[in-house]
Amino acid sequence: MKNRICFITTGLGMGGAERQICDLSDELCVRHNEVLIIALTGKSIVKPKNDSVRIVELNMQKTLVGLIKALCECRAILKDFNPNIVHSHMVHANIFTRILRLCTKMPMLVCTAHNTNEGGKGRLLAYRYTNFLADINTNVSDEAVEAFIHSGAVKSDQMIMVANGFDDKRFVYSSQAREEKRQELNISSDTFLYLAIGRLEEQKDYPNMLNAMTIVVKAAIENDKKVKLAIIGQSYLEQELKQLTNDLGLNDYVMFLGLQRNVECWLSAADCFVLSSEYEGFCLVTAEALLTECLVVATDCGGVKEGVGDGGFVVPPKNSEALAQAMIKAISISKQERAAIVKKGRDRIIKFYSIAAITNKWLEIYQGYYK
Repeated sequence: MKNRICFITTGLGMGGAERQICDLSDELCVRHNEVLIIALTGKSIVKPKNDSVRIVELNMQKTLVGLIKALCECRAILKDFNPNIVHSHMVHANIFTRILRLCTKMPMLVCTAHNTNEGGKGRLLAYRYTNFLADINTNVSDEAVEAFIHSGAVKSDQMIMVANGFDDKRFVYSSQAREEKRQELNISSDTFLYLAIGRLEEQKDYPNMLNAMTIVVKAAIENDKKVKLAIIGQSYLEQELKQLTNDLGLNDYVMFLGLQRNVECWLSAADCFVLSSEYEGFCLVTAEALLTECLVVATDCGGVKEGVGDGGFVVPPKNSEALAQAMIKAISISKQERAAIVKKGRDRIIKFYSIAAITNKWLEIYQGYYK
């Protein structure tokens, strides 16, 4: 059966949820489904590769008038597209789409959250009191589902887990990319490069990483090793984090690269991917790192442990000493040991979390609703 699927998302910025929507759209189109993406806010930074995926940017203003206007525009778009499945992503879009359903025909509405923490009490209450408007609620990890149940946003029988899927054809190690990106950064082949990717916001807890880096640098100097940390991302904490880097005496060791595309090339250039988050849903980039044969050091939050498996080192969140020791361990083990660890993680990701496997799961959910 060919589906007409409309994804409604808060936006298409440079985030894991946004990339997941694009990857899923591409895979669905390959399988001869028709896909439309409606982005409520902002400009689209990430987009599907398949040109047949239509994107509509509403540029919704965060006012009552803006909300009403967006609801009217969205209603007209859906009436014209006539989807048999509407699938919203992220908390604002989920609540918006549920409200939209009060005045718009939707044969099926799926609402997907992408984190353990989607905001304050107001959002959780809005989520709870609009649940009856969704046919199916999902989240991206078992821990994220439990967090929503525990917070009262949903009841125990109102949400299921569907993990993120990963493009194992895109995320492949490239020796050429490694050499090019290292030349771009002007670092030598014997420099151990740590890499972090993510918005410069509180959730990612970059102060935790920077404090850990001070310990790592000290250990590296004592053992005559060269280390660098590159951070890809941007947001409102950028200047604050740069100031902290300066205050910690890390200017010679930490590089802020801003917003970068082709993150698979940067992952090829790195020796170890580091995640210091306070909370996550199912962190896409840890799995993408493993697919690109990059060892992972990450904090145990949300579905991170589910994704990393045996492919790296997982430590408690908000613990710079533990994070530092795992980062030091990553540089201390041999290349052969690192490769063996990464292979376990990579094989597991391909088996259970490939975008093809996860698309199969979504199609089962879409089709199962009609049975």
